Amino acid sequence: MTSETIGTNAGIVWTALSTSGKLTVKELKKITKIKADKVLFSALGWLAKEGKLAFEEGDDDLFVWLA
Repeated sequence: MTSETIGTNAGIVWTALSTSGKLTVKELKKITKIKADKVLFSALGWLAKEGKLAFEEGDDDLFVWLA
């Protein structure tokens, strides 16, 4: 996986969150059609490092939204 691929997927994640608001990781995977956890979490890490995301742990879910 290249940094270009991670950046592209970060854009897909950002767009999904921009449109849908607060989502669980499971919902985010479904909307973005990113199947592999490592691909999704790489994109989330990219956006989190830039300070663009907020997170909240639920009982069984991790929620994410744009900060």
